[in-house]
Amino acid sequence: MDGRAIYIYDPIAHMGSQLNHAVLLIGHGSRNSDANREFEQLVEQVRLRFEGELPIFHGYVELAAPSFVKALSDLSMQYDKITVVPISLFMAGHVKNDIPLAIAKLVSLNPKTKYIVTPALGVEQEMVNLFYDRVTEAIQKDDADAAVIVVGRGSSDPDANSNFFKLVRLIGEGAKLYRVFPCFVGITSPRLAETLDYVARMRPRRVFVIPYFLFTGVLMNRIDAMIREVQEKSPWIKVSMLSYIGVDRHLVDLVERRVREADEQRPNLDCVTCHYRAPLGKLSEQVGGLKSLLWSLRHTITHNQAMPHSHAHTPMKKHVLVCTNNDCADKGALRVLRRLQRTLKDKKVFKDYKVTRTSCMGRCGEGPTVAVYPDGIWYRELDEASAERLVCEHLLNDQLVAEKVDNIMQ
Repeated sequence: MDGRAIYIYDPIAHMGSQLNHAVLLIGHGSRNSDANREFEQLVEQVRLRFEGELPIFHGYVELAAPSFVKALSDLSMQYDKITVVPISLFMAGHVKNDIPLAIAKLVSLNPKTKYIVTPALGVEQEMVNLFYDRVTEAIQKDDADAAVIVVGRGSSDPDANSNFFKLVRLIGEGAKLYRVFPCFVGITSPRLAETLDYVARMRPRRVFVIPYFLFTGVLMNRIDAMIREVQEKSPWIKVSMLSYIGVDRHLVDLVERRVREADEQRPNLDCVTCHYRAPLGKLSEQVGGLKSLLWSLRHTITHNQAMPHSHAHTPMKKHVLVCTNNDCADKGALRVLRRLQRTLKDKKVFKDYKVTRTSCMGRCGEGPTVAVYPDGIWYRELDEASAERLVCEHLLNDQLVAEKVDNIMQ
């Protein structure tokens, strides 16, 4: 059940007569009446798409009425063919277990009814473009260094969690954003609280939090409380929460497509989110036969250029970055830079290590800031003496100057 319509039972597959056909949309259900109301608004939008063509019904897995089991049972008495569409973000427990088990019981009671179950919403072009629109509308040109946090519910099913990460990656690359962080409210990690703290330490000017939830509910209030807490701790960072999915046209488009593809028995392959086949945000210029070929060739050539090859110079062992922007410069960053360079020269190892001055590294108030790569070690409040120790202990002997460590980016 990982990528195509599933035909659970088809006793009249070879009959030529037109089937009496209905569609059942299954929502999770919530104690929050607003969430159930929003789901039913979605049902109504889908119903308008199929007006005069197919009857659209709905049911809930739990916490609300009618239950999908009762709805299915009632429909089985009236229709020869029922298409079941789970309005669920990913293929997890309810879609993989609860719905098939319920239908298996109905098959024995209604042997002449054909049941079709479509996949969950999953990682699809419509869902990627839905959030591409949200992100690009919220992030202006002056928010180029903004960080985006996408929050999921979290699942005990690793397949669902991995698809969430894939979707977040597609959203980030489609919107040309490279500081996009996936996390979860519960069940699994990384959690929202630790991600908010991690991102705050990067000191972006803006942080956008996107709840990847279909409808409203108590978790939205929990996310809002976490954001307020971070805002109080780091008032210099503006944190904004964007809207959850809701009744969006992209979502309605996808549900309509699920119904029509199930009827056409069209497979849903993993390549539906390949950026050579489907336009995803700003990656649309790569779509199409000839363009796909050219981009594939470029991709191959780039890899070939990056393959190991001989150099006239010895490879560098480590790269030291020194922030020399205003705040760090006022605290002696240039003296730290010169001491690092002088010590490397005195030790006759200056060809093995490179020291580079940078602009602001986002640690204002904690400088002079120095980062060592590829180790991913960030130091704070260095002076000339600790700069010399950094060379002798860290660069030459792989021992951290522990009391000056600010963060380990690994």
